[in-house]
Amino acid sequence: MNAGLRITTFAAALAATFGTAYGVGKSLDPVVEDSASPRHESHSEASPSPSPSSEGGGGHGGHEAEPAGGLQVSEKGYTLDLETTRVTAGRPSDLRFVVRDDSGRAVTAYQREHDKELHLIVASRDLITYRHLHPARAADGTWSIPVDLPRAGGYRVFADFTPARKNAENLTLGADLAASGPYAPKDLPAPDATAEADGYEVALDGALRPGTAGDLTLKVSRNGKPVTDLQPYLGAYGHLVALRSGDLAYLHVHPNGEPGDGTTEPGPDISFAATAPSTGTYRLFLDFKHGGEVHTAAFTVRAGAAGAASDDEPTDVPAPPATHESSDGHGH
Repeated sequence: MNAGLRITTFAAALAATFGTAYGVGKSLDPVVEDSASPRHESHSEASPSPSPSSEGGGGHGGHEAEPAGGLQVSEKGYTLDLETTRVTAGRPSDLRFVVRDDSGRAVTAYQREHDKELHLIVASRDLITYRHLHPARAADGTWSIPVDLPRAGGYRVFADFTPARKNAENLTLGADLAASGPYAPKDLPAPDATAEADGYEVALDGALRPGTAGDLTLKVSRNGKPVTDLQPYLGAYGHLVALRSGDLAYLHVHPNGEPGDGTTEPGPDISFAATAPSTGTYRLFLDFKHGGEVHTAAFTVRAGAAGAASDDEPTDVPAPPATHESSDGHGH
């Protein structure tokens, strides 16, 4: 074969390869947008991880630091088997999954935490859309719940649970979910000390610091007046989840105090102790209940080096108010 013929043949093969890759790429739709919510008990803070890309285990149980959760599909003998890996944006779909043990059998016994056996979080990769769901479990161990994701793109599904066995640890396992349809990316909202949620205003005070427990206080008001009659939701006056921008490392923290303990007031303040797994930007989602409805407020915060500020400005506190993005998305 002469040189000219070899070059022509190679060019044709290369064009075919790129054509196939382009077709596959067009059939898969990336990340999402929109927003909304999560839960409670003896949950703790996640501890520092070496880097945003490191993988770790769940993040609950007392107040001892633990690795960031949700980065692994399998951990400590359990695997999240997501049967529904693709849905269509804007259309109701049935999300189904099974948690399997190290022998491959479906887990059918769980400890109840915050009034539920399992808490399911669905978040878009751009951290704009957020859902805190409580699926139903069939006798064979299959979990299912209807979902309606508003925009196309990539999502992360988090299953937060504790198996019903002696000395079992709380786990947060994660798996990827795709929503097909026209994709229009959104930027993460700028850091802001206030957020609007269904006519409520929530103010955030405190710092999220890597490797060090810090207090976060969220004050709920409506029409300029403090809300002092918050209702218990899953055993608490508020639930807070933090997701790290980039890899969506999962951190679920438990509020300080609980309804009926004789000291915790039903608002307007809800306080938490939290530790960031690392420096970086995080999206916080607060769920609270008032007037018989669950509402979700979302914040973007930056966690800087422990005990130090950046050269430009403190990175572990919210920046001055910016454009508010509301959250939506509870499901039971």
